[in-house]
Amino acid sequence: MATRAGERKNQILQVLAQMLQAPKSEKITTATLAARLDVSEAALYRHFASKAQMYEGLIAFVEETIFGLINKISAEQESGLKQTHAIAAMLLSFAEKNPGMTRVLIGDALVNEDARLQARINQLHDRLEAALKQSLRLAATQGEIDKDADVAAQANLILAYIVGRWHQYAKSGFKRLPTELWQQQAPLLLG
Repeated sequence: MATRAGERKNQILQVLAQMLQAPKSEKITTATLAARLDVSEAALYRHFASKAQMYEGLIAFVEETIFGLINKISAEQESGLKQTHAIAAMLLSFAEKNPGMTRVLIGDALVNEDARLQARINQLHDRLEAALKQSLRLAATQGEIDKDADVAAQANLILAYIVGRWHQYAKSGFKRLPTELWQQQAPLLLG
């Protein structure tokens, strides 16, 4: 039974994400990816024009998932401070559940790949910071934090914390969980 094109494309991305989960990361080539899938490299190129396009598929999945969850949190949670807490916790938890995607989020998997991929990850980080800033602004208008608080600085600090936890997770071979100590550290970050 032949696999449908969309299913094969998803399968390629899933295997790529699994390969990125290896604690001792080796360079992922189209040859190693094709071997893992038990297909030819030409079969990969029927679904993706380049390896960069495969990584773009992973980034698109991350963006769709994360920003879908942020929108859900924003819609369901009226408190700006609780929104900020929930978004930060979700970002840490997402990385913990998706170690391969964590390597994409920190740009580790994109080293020596097309520069536009890292630019896209940088843009994703900017959007995350903007979402945190928006929730903190809401918290300030609701009186949950000081109305004169520098929400831009606080949003940047929270994002730097999250990205740092992602780095620790990836660099520890996925042993130091991003959510480790979150309950103790959240009050320090959120005030």
